[in-house]
Amino acid sequence: MTEASEYAVVLEGIGKSFPGVRANYDIDLRVRRATIHAIVGENGAGKSTLMKTLYGMHQPDEGTITVNGVQHTFRSPTDAIAAGIGMVHQHFMLADNLSVLENVILGDEPASGRGVLKLDVARDRLHALMDSIGAAFDVDTMVAELGVGQRQRVEILKVLYRGAKILILDEPTAVLVPQEVDELFANIKKLVADGTTVIFISHKLDEVLAVSDEITVIRQGTTVATTTPGQVDRRSLGNLMVGSELPDPSGRDTQVGSEVLLEVAGLDVAGAAPGAKLALEDITFRVHSGEVVGIAGVEGNGQFEVCEAILGLTPVVRGTVTIEGTDMTTAHTKERLATGLSYIPFDRHREGLLLNSPLWENTFLGREDEPGLSSGPFLRRRRMEADSRQVIARFGVRTPNEQVPAFALSGGNQQKLVVGREMSSKPKVLIAAHPTRGIDVGAQAAIWDEIRHARDAGLGVLLISADLEELIGLSDRILVMFDGRITAHLDPDTATPELLGSYMTGEMQEAS
Repeated sequence: MTEASEYAVVLEGIGKSFPGVRANYDIDLRVRRATIHAIVGENGAGKSTLMKTLYGMHQPDEGTITVNGVQHTFRSPTDAIAAGIGMVHQHFMLADNLSVLENVILGDEPASGRGVLKLDVARDRLHALMDSIGAAFDVDTMVAELGVGQRQRVEILKVLYRGAKILILDEPTAVLVPQEVDELFANIKKLVADGTTVIFISHKLDEVLAVSDEITVIRQGTTVATTTPGQVDRRSLGNLMVGSELPDPSGRDTQVGSEVLLEVAGLDVAGAAPGAKLALEDITFRVHSGEVVGIAGVEGNGQFEVCEAILGLTPVVRGTVTIEGTDMTTAHTKERLATGLSYIPFDRHREGLLLNSPLWENTFLGREDEPGLSSGPFLRRRRMEADSRQVIARFGVRTPNEQVPAFALSGGNQQKLVVGREMSSKPKVLIAAHPTRGIDVGAQAAIWDEIRHARDAGLGVLLISADLEELIGLSDRILVMFDGRITAHLDPDTATPELLGSYMTGEMQEAS
């Protein structure tokens, strides 16, 4: 078999730089046709940049891209799509107010010569694609009504509808429960059996080893190894990525304190639309000093609304929010934060960062009123820059300096900056929503240690995470949310990912 016929993608000598940052250099990658090829590496190693270059979102400064034996110059994703490449991004790009069918055909609508949409043709084609990957939902359903796993299938259907035979998946399992992960991988294997080539980026090494045919490791912008699951295990693969021991989230060895730092009692929150059912119903729990209370749940089942209600960002219909013994149900968000409440948000782009502002400004976002950071109406910039350098160093944010705008960082390094900002404010209560999402194993270990040390010093933590290993390893108690209610209270010493997944999908519920 010749190289042209054996390989779907060949990248040679790829280099890409941005102002102040060399993201990729001398990258070589060969992806065999009709295989599953994983890309792994630390945050900021250049994985996403490389895949965006293959997809035409970036143009390489040097090197060549060959697809199915033909060398290409992609000026945009349109060029890559025409060459049979599709990409599903970690952050879904769907319109909630459109149906599944409308989302899939958006921008590629079949029409007659008179401009009349031929929806029946599109519907039949979509049904055939759904059958090919085992997707079973009504194509006229509004995307807003779909679960996370179903939304991901819609994203995959979008690229397949456009004829993609090379599929790039960026962190495809980041928000899925174990059962949904199994379904996704079964779907991927069906596609590969039919001739599709799949490239996927992941930090979950167990999944990489379980599903991939080959694995390429990228470190500090260049490829350092290509191997197979039979040649490495989780630890040796992690060492190739970061050169250090893999983290272990377990190790709860302290006593939970008696002081109640956060109490939510009988909380109801209205749905988003007038007349809709409650988004939250009778939510009740406590977080003590020195305690991590974990919340598990498929995204969209009320975790976000719980955080917003505690922060005062959404009104409550009934119930109370008490922080350190003070009823804060009607208090302004700023008053709540002044009590020592801190928040690592769900979406770092929407809620956590000013992407066009430098890192030193982002390090103190929301903390400008703290003593010592201002002199009259003026911020003490040099003090803030110096302190931001300490946060950057402590949390391993990879950046040339604190003047770099936040958008120039990789997603994982942006997350490390947000976590560092919130942890460095020395909170009494920390709401941590997916604190290690999109973060490599080395940074994950450091953040777990920071949470443990702060917990040991008396911090109360409300931890929302899709990483079930993280929830089981860090939590003292685990609550499961389904359809806006708490449906289970589990002991992390006896909980398993499979048990959590059953409660998270509504398959199991505690007797009321």
